[in-house]
Amino acid sequence: MEDDPDPAFRTYCHLFASRRRGCIDGLLRDIADDKVAGVLITDTRMQRIHHPYDGGADVFLATSEDRDRVPARST
Repeated sequence: MEDDPDPAFRTYCHLFASRRRGCIDGLLRDIADDKVAGVLITDTRMQRIHHPYDGGADVFLATSEDRDRVPARST
């Protein structure tokens, strides 16, 4: 929450964490269809973060060496 004295201008962010196993294709489809937003997918040690959205995705890696191992792709 941003602490603005005027309640009309306060901004809130709600976080939810869930551990899932198996296929996440349905979740990724909902993100692509803009039904769900603000999703971060990570490994259990939180070393890599994948942030998919309706127009693509951002990937956050722990080191520059990890970054260099991921090939650049353009469409």
